[in-house]
Amino acid sequence: MTGMTDDRQGPAFSRRTLIGAGVGAAMLTAAGAGAAHAGVGSARRRGHAFLAAAMDAYPDHGTIRLAQSYTDQAGLFSTAFTYDNALAILAHLAVRNADGRARAVVLGDALLYAQQHDPAHDDGRLRQAYNVGPYTFYDGSVQPDGFVRADGSANVGTQFGFTGTAVGDMAWAGIALSALARRTGERRFLDGAVRIGEWIEHNGRTDEPLGGYKFGVNGANERLPFTSTEHNTDLICLFGRLARLTGDRVWLERRARARAFVERMWEADGGFFYTGTNDGISINTSPVPEDTQTWTHLALDSRAHASSLDWAARELAVLDHAGRRNSTVPAGQSYEGVTFSSAGLLANEDAPIADSQPRPDRNGVWFEGTAHLALALRERQGRGDEARARRLVESIERAQDLLGAGQSVGGRALPGRSGVVAASSPLDTGFGFGYYPYRHTGATAWYLMAATRFNPLRV
Repeated sequence: MTGMTDDRQGPAFSRRTLIGAGVGAAMLTAAGAGAAHAGVGSARRRGHAFLAAAMDAYPDHGTIRLAQSYTDQAGLFSTAFTYDNALAILAHLAVRNADGRARAVVLGDALLYAQQHDPAHDDGRLRQAYNVGPYTFYDGSVQPDGFVRADGSANVGTQFGFTGTAVGDMAWAGIALSALARRTGERRFLDGAVRIGEWIEHNGRTDEPLGGYKFGVNGANERLPFTSTEHNTDLICLFGRLARLTGDRVWLERRARARAFVERMWEADGGFFYTGTNDGISINTSPVPEDTQTWTHLALDSRAHASSLDWAARELAVLDHAGRRNSTVPAGQSYEGVTFSSAGLLANEDAPIADSQPRPDRNGVWFEGTAHLALALRERQGRGDEARARRLVESIERAQDLLGAGQSVGGRALPGRSGVVAASSPLDTGFGFGYYPYRHTGATAWYLMAATRFNPLRV
């Protein structure tokens, strides 16, 4: 989540800005209603099977690899977002078996490789996304390499402009590496996480009135003016982890700075968190996104702010079904959950989300957000929280069973009914981009963490 108003955000910087936006891919409709919802254990196994398939899609292009973020039909080719791969590491660790741990280590080593083999910088940064397999771009240009280019450099996702470095993406990579360091005891993962933390300190720290850590840099290495609640929430976890793993108290001061910014974004009267600031002085009051309500609870575990979950569950609740005007859900199916932000509920249903894309469904379910709401409710353990979380998880599992049939990764068919689509129907986030019914590494990883009650933001 960018944390910025859409008229101020750089058009190609957010990890989500170009998801399905104007890339000319055909919108696939969901599968028919005939498949039955399978058991919980089977659903989790199929989720992990999708993560494995996304990771193994290009076997002829080296063993150092990341997972492709979206199925081929999304039109982003072999793009592997740093954020999605951090989530995949955490989901693999959540399963607590040998295969999951081995896959997490491979992905962690790939992030370290990217950090150590950037084509232009040697300062510990990671880019927004990388290419992990060959393809021919829309203009006819050929991208022939896997994740490691012929010259040994990491294959940065230049075709879509995914060349910037966001504090949030970096923080999630650091969280994943710190989890690997703790699980494996391998020093290289902690060293990589520390390099990420130092990059954020040197490139994100701000002394503006609202404080915190700013958004990061664009592809030209220009510092961006925004400060995001989501990003600073991520840093509460990362800096806390680094303090514990290194024993260096400097990380506690940095953690306190990030937390202070997040708490300044709290709207006590409404019981929710705002998205951030564009200038470090004034708070953006609209749109209000979902993840600043759920991630804050996962990171803070604060009774004083726990009503943010009620706000998200109430104000962002959606129910998608075939009777809705722009829904792509097949007849006889329905899905409950939450949308991306308050603006999504007011989206213009008469206009496409972006060029060459469909019109939005105001009640499209954002399954990634639905998963972290379910996990946060399970963490809170209030009256009715577990029942509500269970309904949300079951909705996600039905989507894995029934939506996104016939999709592929790297031209290869996926295991049957594996992987969760990003959204039940096209939805407008209110931040200048949309989500669509394509199976997604990030949504699947969050589902698995919700299903296994694995909180990735706990220090």
